[in-house]
Amino acid sequence: MNHDNANAALDAWIDAHFDEQVAFLRELIRVPTDTPPGDNAPHAQRTAELLGAFGWQVERHPVPAAEVQAAGLTSITNLIVRRRYGAGRTVALNAHGDVVPPGEGWSKPPYEGVIEDGRIYGRAAAVSKSDFATYVFAVRALEAAAPAVRGAVELHFTYDEEFGGELGPGWLLRQGLTRPDLALCASFSYQIVTAHNGCLQLEVTVHGRMAHAAIPHTGVDALQAATRILGALYAQNDRYKAIRSQVPGIDHPYVNVGRIEGGTNTNVVPGKVVLRLDRRMIPEEDPATVEADLRRVIEAAAAAMPGVTLEIRRLLLARALQPLAGNAPLVQALQHHGAAVFGEPIPTTGTPLYTDARLYCEAGIPAVLYGAGPRTVLESNAKRADENLLLEDLRRATRVVARTLHQLLQ
Repeated sequence: MNHDNANAALDAWIDAHFDEQVAFLRELIRVPTDTPPGDNAPHAQRTAELLGAFGWQVERHPVPAAEVQAAGLTSITNLIVRRRYGAGRTVALNAHGDVVPPGEGWSKPPYEGVIEDGRIYGRAAAVSKSDFATYVFAVRALEAAAPAVRGAVELHFTYDEEFGGELGPGWLLRQGLTRPDLALCASFSYQIVTAHNGCLQLEVTVHGRMAHAAIPHTGVDALQAATRILGALYAQNDRYKAIRSQVPGIDHPYVNVGRIEGGTNTNVVPGKVVLRLDRRMIPEEDPATVEADLRRVIEAAAAAMPGVTLEIRRLLLARALQPLAGNAPLVQALQHHGAAVFGEPIPTTGTPLYTDARLYCEAGIPAVLYGAGPRTVLESNAKRADENLLLEDLRRATRVVARTLHQLLQ
């Protein structure tokens, strides 16, 4: 079967089974995977049942409970499906099932997979349970419609992207459970992501001394010290604008304070305040230098208040995704078939996000991001209310991935 005939056959199979694919995605959306608390083993169980119904053998790899709990999660079972077709390269397809809690403001239930006006709504509809469906049905199409291929495909469905991926792909790689030649990881359809930001997250505990609000001079106000730290951090954001990345799609570093806790009552001088912050690092930055500089800024701001002490704890260090030269076959195939299916050029770009795809590259495995979804994170409502996916993007991304696998596995 030549390439044109194979592509037509793949497209036809995907079209004929598209309702089944959408139903598969709805089943995945209906099992919550809020992280935290990160009790994600039930979703892996349901996914394994759905995959088993296709006649596939599913490997279940539970992460030891002590490791999971140490990371602040509840349960993780990572899944691997290995489809072997003979000698040749192995291509891994990775998507994550964990997701942030839905939050408020939804106009539709976040865990029902409501379909309306050609879109499916639900938490993880776009990021990234959609790519469970993309990758599964691309592989099914390959095996049913264009089976004369060599090599292997592995499906890696993991559950630790929101907390950095070390217990997802990182754990599978460290355990020696997989060593693919190329990796394709969940993303959006209108560009191929070859680089992304890194992320440093710190927890800053500011200790003062509690006192009665009637005699505040007898205490040390931890909140006042915390506001000095906040001011210093926000001033850094203005300075970061002058540090520009050379990677298209990535602008400059920035810091965000996402959580603040403190105080005991309205009539008590706060004795303790805890800040959690997120520092995004462009690919050109050195993580060790970034962390040292950030600690220096925090400590200098607190030093202006006598009696204040600090504890600074690293929560996460996710290094930037740096493209490996060996990703060229994957990039070229995705660009060729993406342009044919979408009718427009599919560029390579960077993204200010951080993902667990970086862990494949850190292990020396060329990886890029491509999957079902819109042009931007904002458009998908990812991590916001009414997250959704245009079903036609799901169909077309599945076509692109199936065609790409067929080309790579010749």
